[in-house]
Formats: sequence, C-alpha cells, structure tokens
Amino acid sequence: MNGLFYRSPRIDIIEVLCTMNAQLEPLYYDPYDMEIDANPYPVWKRMRDEAPLYYNEEHDFYALSRYEDVAKCLRDHETYSSAKGTIMELIKADFEAPPGMLIFEDPPMHDIHRDLLRKVFTPRAIAEVEPKVREFTTQVLDPLVGTGGFDFIKDLGQEMPMRTIGMLLGIPEADQTKFRDYSLEGLDLDEGGLARNLQFRFNNQDGSPVEVNELFGQYLDWREQNPSDDLMTKLLTIEFEDEQGENRRLSREEILGYVRLLAGAGNETTTRLIGWTGKVLADHPEQLAELAKDPSLINNAIDEILRFEPPSPVQARYVTRDVEHYGQVVPKGSVMLLLNASANRDERKYDDPDKFDIRRKIDQTLTFGHGIHFCLGSHLAKLEGRVALQEVLKRFPRWRVDWDRAKQARTSTVRGWDTLPVLTD
Repeated sequence: MNGLFYRSPRIDIIEVLCTMNAQLEPLYYDPYDMEIDANPYPVWKRMRDEAPLYYNEEHDFYALSRYEDVAKCLRDHETYSSAKGTIMELIKADFEAPPGMLIFEDPPMHDIHRDLLRKVFTPRAIAEVEPKVREFTTQVLDPLVGTGGFDFIKDLGQEMPMRTIGMLLGIPEADQTKFRDYSLEGLDLDEGGLARNLQFRFNNQDGSPVEVNELFGQYLDWREQNPSDDLMTKLLTIEFEDEQGENRRLSREEILGYVRLLAGAGNETTTRLIGWTGKVLADHPEQLAELAKDPSLINNAIDEILRFEPPSPVQARYVTRDVEHYGQVVPKGSVMLLLNASANRDERKYDDPDKFDIRRKIDQTLTFGHGIHFCLGSHLAKLEGRVALQEVLKRFPRWRVDWDRAKQARTSTVRGWDTLPVLTD
C-alpha cells in the first residue's frame, strides 16, 4: 500500500496530519508560551524552513534558528553582546551584571575572569571529583532500590549536582540546599510569561528578605578566616593582571559574582540533563535496554541526549550595530535569540536530526555554546550525567515515566522537568 494511509514504524498518520494542520496556521514563536515550550521543535523546524530570521512583534525580539547562523553569531561577541545579559528579560530590564559573572561579560574583562576560572577549574580537578560524584549518586540511589520507582529530579537531579558543586566550592553540607535553591529562585515564569523575581532573594529566619550577596558574603567572610583546598579559597588567594595592567587579587564583588555563577550553573543545567536522561530513554526503551547491556555506549548516549534535548536551549544577545540577515536589517539595540536547541536539530547539519540515536556520530553541537562563551563546566556536566546514568542502570535497568505525576518546569532560561517520577517494576 502507498499514499497517505500507509503506516510504517517511521511514519504515524496522526503525526502527519498534525504536521499538515500546523503548517496551515500562521508561524508564531513565543518563548513564554507554555504550549509551545512543551514541544518547541515543530515550531523551530518551521522557522528554519520559512523564517530563518524570525521577528516577534509582541515581545520585540528577533530569532535565528539554523545551525550555521547560530554558530556564527555565538562566535561574534562584538556584534551579539552578552554584556547586558543572556536572558531576554535581563536585556530588556537594562541589567547591569555584577563583576565576576563572566557569562554576562565581553572582553577584555570576560577573558581575564574566564582565564582565572580556568586556572582553578582544571580538567585534573574535575577528574578528581568523579569518585565523590559516584559516592553522592550511590547515597541517593541505594535507599530507592526495591521501592518500585523514584524521581529523576527530586531524588537524584536536585541532590547529586548540589553536593558536587557544594563540595567544589567548599560549602558545608548543611548549607548546600540553600545554595541550590538560589539557583532556582526567580527563574520560574508566571502566567504573563515573565520571570517573577530577577533579584534572587532569600528570607531570613524572621521572614525579612536577604540579598544573595549577603547570603554568599557571610560564608565568604568565614572562608577568609578558615582557608581550605576548595574553589572559594583559590578565588580568595589567586593573583592576576587586570585590564589596567595592575597586579591584584579579585575584589569581594568579583568573588561573589564567581560564586553566584558557579552555584547557579553547577546546579540548574545538570539537574535538567539528568531529567532529560530519564525522559528520553523512557521514550526509547529499546535503546535503554542496549545501554543496560552495553555500558560502553553511555558516553555517546549522554552526548546524544545533550544534542537532542539541551538543558539551556535559547541564548539571548544584545545587538550592538545594525546587521543584516536574509535581506532584513536587525537594528542596533535589538534583542536576538539564538536558538541553539533548534540548531542542534537542523537538517542542514545533521542527518535525520529528530531521531534519537545513542550510536550517532556527533562531531559538534551548540548545547554548551560556541566561541569565547563556551561553557567551562561542560566536562563536569557530562561527567555527572555519565555517572548518574551508570549508577541508575546498575540498579534500575528499565523504567517508565509516571505521567500522572510528572511536571515540566516553566522558565525562560532552561528547559526540563520539575518532577519526573518513574516506575521501575
């Protein structure tokens, strides 16, 4: 049989009809739209094909969705600046980043701050972390054996990354939950689509608000008097030559910027990666079974999960000069969204990109960015993702998602799950 009513393992008539119906609708992309965010890939595919430079009048932003365009713009930090933030709300709020938060900086200070972090965040230091990452993972998973299921987020994703980055920074275990919650505070979107609180506040015991810098500063003061072999101590003692040619140590504000950055990035994106690992492999039980039988495939599987479902799918940039794309001028002062998750599924770059394949040969993705802002923590995130999957498979070789209790997160910065409970029996 041929024609529209032929059904094979690769073609589902319902999906075909839904795609045909979607293409009759006007093309519309809105990062704050909950329905779009649940599965943005069909909209992004239409953007790549129909409007590779897309403009949203309601929120006044432009977007690029093809791999070549996104990669090129990520490299061009002079035109597509990070200095006003990498989140659309921050750029529009005329955000002034605190010193040390290098993802919100351009050269020369970006290069100086990045080089310093590279010196204390070395591959050797990351490799030495693996036994502790495995220990943290074992501690949270062992009590779950025989219970019939667990939550990839609540039980694992919110625990192991928190302990790992807390250990690296030298934060006592008793305080690590508070530091983790900082990375989540203020990111959730309200019904109107905007992040509720970009100041990231906590409350004191009496209910009064406390600024994040005060929270971190209290611990920084203690660490100055009690040095140790951790990143916090290294940041306090490292010396460098700044952009004025002066040899000095980092200021208190710069160290606080570093700590805020590491606490946020070290918790949030790895948590999302662990959640997508549970969801994507549950959707592909045959490949899950392959991984259980052949753990040597796990490294490549993590790379494919990161391509298929990047935890940080959208990067915002401030446009510093008039620039042309596809015959249209993007004015100076515009917000440009670089859709790296869309780029990761661009048919112009990858064969059959909407197919998940743990054996796919991957040369490069844009999951961790590109150019001078490529994520310094990418190796740590991959290590944590690999160890998490290895240890889960040792105890739970198969699982399925309990969709009645699963909940997708709602943020404009990262994409993933608030809860992802699975059944293991």
